[in-house]
Parts: sequence; C-alpha cells; structure tokens
Amino acid sequence: MNKVKVVMNWSSGKDAALAFHLLSQQADYEVTHLLTTLSQDHDRVVMHGVRESLLDMQAQRMDLPLIKVKLPASPDDTVYKNAMLKALTDLKSHGVTMSSFGDIFLEDLKQYREQQLAQAGMSGLFPLWKGNTKEMVNLVEDSGIEAIVVCVNEKYLGKEYLGKKIGAEFLSSLPGNVDPCGENGEFHTFVHSAPFFRSAITIKTGEIVHKKYTSSDNQDWDTSFYFLDVSAD
Repeated sequence: MNKVKVVMNWSSGKDAALAFHLLSQQADYEVTHLLTTLSQDHDRVVMHGVRESLLDMQAQRMDLPLIKVKLPASPDDTVYKNAMLKALTDLKSHGVTMSSFGDIFLEDLKQYREQQLAQAGMSGLFPLWKGNTKEMVNLVEDSGIEAIVVCVNEKYLGKEYLGKKIGAEFLSSLPGNVDPCGENGEFHTFVHSAPFFRSAITIKTGEIVHKKYTSSDNQDWDTSFYFLDVSAD
C-alpha cells in the first residue's frame, strides 16, 4: 500500500516534535518534508526566535529536506498567504497531499490552515487535536523528546522560565492561567534531542532579549516577549 506523503509544519518546538513522533508510528503516512517560516531579517524561526542553523541541525538529524519560507518582519496576511501557497504548490507537485500541524485546540487557527491548504489542493492532518495538554507534556517527556523553553510571553510568564526543560517538574511550576503546552502562545520551545534524531544537538544558552510588539490596527494592543538565545555548543 502506498503511503500518503505528508509535509510536517516544523516549528522546532515540542508540539511539532510530538506530532511528528505520533505520525511516524502510523503506517498510512510518510513525512517527506519539513516546512518552517523564518524571519528574513534575522534568520530565525518566527515566534520561537531559534537560529536557522539550529533548525538545519534538526532537519539533518531527521534526514528530511527542509523547506524554508522566509517572511519580512510583521508580514500582512496577503504576503504570508502567497508565500505559503507557493511552498505548498511546489510540494504538491512532488506528490505531497497532506500538511501536518502540532495544533491542539484553537479552532479558528485550524480552520484558517484548512482553508489555505484547500487552495493548494491539499488537506490537513492534526495528530494532537483535542488532546489533553497536561498529558501531552508528560508524553513529550516519556517519549524521549527533550525540549527547553526559549520564548515566554511576559503577560503570562517571567524570564526565569527560559531554559527550563519540558517535563513534569516544569508542569508543576506553571501558574494556573497558563496552558501546559502553551497553546495560547504563553511560551515556545526548542527540541534538542528526540528518538527520531540521529544524535542529540549539544546546546549552550546565551543572552536574554526583551522585545515589545505593538499593532498598527489596534493602538491599545501590545505584548512583550523574552527570548533566550540558544546556539550549538
């Protein structure tokens, strides 16, 4: 039986890693590519702030080709959609018919992704959908996926959470208003070791950077993030 070819939307973090891990255990699917959005100004993973060089190391250890979609700072929706549509159309020409995500419960985001995929003649796959996020943190740890926090939303968590390892201890330290997987954007992670890596990535942590973001559409909206710079050791 021919397997369905899938592109994994790879954020470099734990949810994408867990989705990939679960998907790889299903006989019907074959992940053939990774797809990541990067800031063209900083060569870092969008939202996570992870260096492009570390992203490359992950893909190399997974023995998978990595498709990079480079975006300008604060791209409008049209720019984002056009860039993604081009990438998806190219993948479709290589026989890829499904796109997988690590989304868990954000319905509007899922619908947005599915609408975008439909334009490219593809469909979505959501291995973590509607899962219990507390149980997923434990599953990440039990599966041998090792990830650390590299970004926190200042409205939810302090910079002292940067560098913490995802697992039971981390889970017990979270405030009650923070989703265990950070599904509402409270924090983001970087995976440096996994059972599907040929070898672990030895990392070292560097400076902490604070960035504030505002919206031109809503002057009352603003949010700030702390980013932990991580590099290969």
